[in-house]
Amino acid sequence: MHPAFLALSFAFALHPGGVSAQSPTPRPDARAQVTQAAATSPRPSLRPALTAPVAAQAALGASGFDAWLGGFASRARAQGVQVSVLNAALAGIAYDPSIIRLDRNQAEFTKQLWDYLDSAVSNDRINSGRRGLRTHLDALTRIERRYGVEKEVIVAVWGLESAYGGFRGNTDTVQALATLAYDGRRGAFFEAELIAALKIVQAGEIGPRAMRGSWAGAMGHTQFMPSSYLDHAVDFTGDGRRNIWSDNPVDALASTGAYLDSFGWKKGQPWGVEVRLPQGFDFALAGDGPKSTSAWGRLGVRDTAGQNVPNHGRASLLVPAGATGPAFLTFDNFDVIKAYNSSTSYAMAVGHLAARIAGGPDFATPWPRGDRALSALEKREIQERLTASGFSTNGIDGKVGPDTIAAIRRYQQAAGLVPDGYANTRLLARLR
Repeated sequence: MHPAFLALSFAFALHPGGVSAQSPTPRPDARAQVTQAAATSPRPSLRPALTAPVAAQAALGASGFDAWLGGFASRARAQGVQVSVLNAALAGIAYDPSIIRLDRNQAEFTKQLWDYLDSAVSNDRINSGRRGLRTHLDALTRIERRYGVEKEVIVAVWGLESAYGGFRGNTDTVQALATLAYDGRRGAFFEAELIAALKIVQAGEIGPRAMRGSWAGAMGHTQFMPSSYLDHAVDFTGDGRRNIWSDNPVDALASTGAYLDSFGWKKGQPWGVEVRLPQGFDFALAGDGPKSTSAWGRLGVRDTAGQNVPNHGRASLLVPAGATGPAFLTFDNFDVIKAYNSSTSYAMAVGHLAARIAGGPDFATPWPRGDRALSALEKREIQERLTASGFSTNGIDGKVGPDTIAAIRRYQQAAGLVPDGYANTRLLARLR
């Protein structure tokens, strides 16, 4: 995958470091699906902390790779991979240190959510999406009819994952997955993906050297991991292959529709609605989970035109930039997008890009663009100071997730501040 696009779509979508947004509490019928998606997403999160034993193994580099391959081949045969497939797929592959450098050096991103959205939902990406929609309108209409997922949503995923097929990645998938599996940081995960990749080859879907994608094993126009391919890819063109690698994106687009449908996509339901909150609103409610739109209405929540929000189902309140930025009511489809990629910013980008491709407006409320992003060290300091003050963040990892946001809200309430859960430099200064 092109490095510039990789920085935007793969790593940034997984964990945009400047984002302080709390993802809404999944509805009861969506919670299990989102939990399941952590293991089955086409683009799972790939960055736990590096442990000392793993670092030691990484230092060994290629010295034990061939021996590891021999052990892996035995395990793969035990899971049904044929010897002929193993011989063809593993012949000539080598430990690739560039893959490990990319894995180890995913940056601690410092862009704010609005900077990410400026790029992810740029005018160029909107216009390119509209062109892609026109080009493949017939196929996308049929995909929407079959899977019940709006064509603009499928196109938006395509746009974010590979810039509409422009940057699908050209890394040998088998070699990349073998390197990552041997390296050991998430060895069991990547070994399972490597076996899935070999089963794709065994099924005759693609040759081993033609199977190419990102350095982390994501493949095709909409960047499916091999296990997700096995579970969700479809042959929509009717040529007998589920060809997500082809220049023709139709199978990949249909596979994306099938994936979202399997996680409960509701046609006609928006991902979210931008709303206005009344003066004196209790921002702690953003952490209380979903309510009916009528319940939100009784609390004074209105759409940006001042009208009641239509009843699209139960909704959670999302205030990703705190009390001074835009606010949203998000619905079940927001959680379905997060089943594809669990990042809140990614889900917002897909939903908003789809709406803009369909001709919808930009957000009405301005972002607090004067706020700079916190560094990972500053986020760790916030977590440390909150925990030391009796507001546990359930771990110190330099990432502002739901537990940290909840701790911030508790601290803000105790200090008589607006409990919006927003981590910024002003909060850090006060904690100091």
